[in-house]
Amino acid sequence: MKAMLIFNPAAGWRDWRKEVLEIASYLGQQGWNITWRETWGPGDATTFAREAVARGCDAALAAGGDGTISEVVNGLVGTEVALAVLPIGTGNVWAREMGLPLGSIIHRSCLKEAMMALVEGQRRQVDVGRAGQRCFLLWAGVGLDAKVTEVMEPRNRVQKWWGALAYAVAAAAVARDFKGTSAKITIDDQTFWEQVIAVLVSNVQLYGEVLRLTPQAQLDDGLFDVCVFKGHDWTSTLGHATSFLTGQYLNGPEVAYYRGRRVVVETAVPLPVQLDGDPLAATPIELEVVPKALTIIVPRNMPEELFANQRYHA
Repeated sequence: MKAMLIFNPAAGWRDWRKEVLEIASYLGQQGWNITWRETWGPGDATTFAREAVARGCDAALAAGGDGTISEVVNGLVGTEVALAVLPIGTGNVWAREMGLPLGSIIHRSCLKEAMMALVEGQRRQVDVGRAGQRCFLLWAGVGLDAKVTEVMEPRNRVQKWWGALAYAVAAAAVARDFKGTSAKITIDDQTFWEQVIAVLVSNVQLYGEVLRLTPQAQLDDGLFDVCVFKGHDWTSTLGHATSFLTGQYLNGPEVAYYRGRRVVVETAVPLPVQLDGDPLAATPIELEVVPKALTIIVPRNMPEELFANQRYHA
């Protein structure tokens, strides 16, 4: 196996360099041809992923969080080079979705376990989303969650240590003054108008570390799963937050769930947009699915309900 290991030293709540170097050494001993690349700023991971393609690598190993993974994806889309992930980020949403082992203060051997799951894993083709020239693997968010992302990113190591709690505190502060706005939403050939707090356009089931906001989502069905959160002000946001805590967030009249290949969101007042947890721009925004545009390496025992096509790929 010829692979490029792309390491983000700023990822996560502690320094993972020693463990990642050990992984690279172990893979080399097993006959892998490993090229090491280290990121120093935004866009580096995409540049290195494109280099992996140019070098004829079989895989690009992203050692980082969801932001690093998203950058690597943007360098691999439309190629045969497979994405593999060593999860050293804070949220690790993609790794959680894939069922990869995750680290903690008391569980520091997770990277070796994750590596073994990938070495013994399977290759699958999955969809990605596209917004203009930028692709995303997880989701695009419009409105409140994008505003929180705008406030939080980039985070320092102290904020990363607090994980989801830091985001929850920021969300509460932002929600206090955040106003919903009138939105024209087009999903394929259906257009409707709503007063919205947020719109989530997802390719995966998980949102954040624990919320399964789009439980029907599959990675290779050629469709987005879209949640529209309606409302006007902080009282609406409080209602949505309460529904999250009770697990009833898809049952109320203030949430609508759709599926489609193309989503356009236009708003009376510009709302911020985020892709895979990174601020992008503001509305209007057009999003489209690019079917089976990315090859991934995943554990053999990953949940098959994540795929519409459940055929095994060695």
